Amino acid sequence: MRQRGFTLIELMIVVAIIGILAAIAIPNFIKFQCRAKQSEAKIGLKLIVAGEESYRAEFDEYADGTDSGVGALIISSVIMNGAKRRYIFSVTTPTTSTFVSSAVGGAELVGDSWRGNENAVMENFIPGCL
Repeated sequence: MRQRGFTLIELMIVVAIIGILAAIAIPNFIKFQCRAKQSEAKIGLKLIVAGEESYRAEFDEYADGTDSGVGALIISSVIMNGAKRRYIFSVTTPTTSTFVSSAVGGAELVGDSWRGNENAVMENFIPGCL
């Protein structure tokens, strides 16, 4: 009677192959996961641009995000209720024709910083995902 099953060498080869595949896949997964989280910054900055443009259409100037008025409402509209906040949004140096908005990464994305302006140009000036 012959016993059926895998030999120790066959099992070790399978484990080695799985280890090699994991070594390739895990860094790519982490990179794509980080990029997906960065989409929150892009969407938030686009919402700020839309809010600022609406405000400018009515009042001929951009709102300051640091005050407790309309600018703060624009910023608070970016924060989704119940959602985990990965970025802190702000609007600085608004004038009648320009403004700069920023999204700074929180605990999950420490150091990741985005900047946007009135032309909806967004740049990741301090990348948190490499």
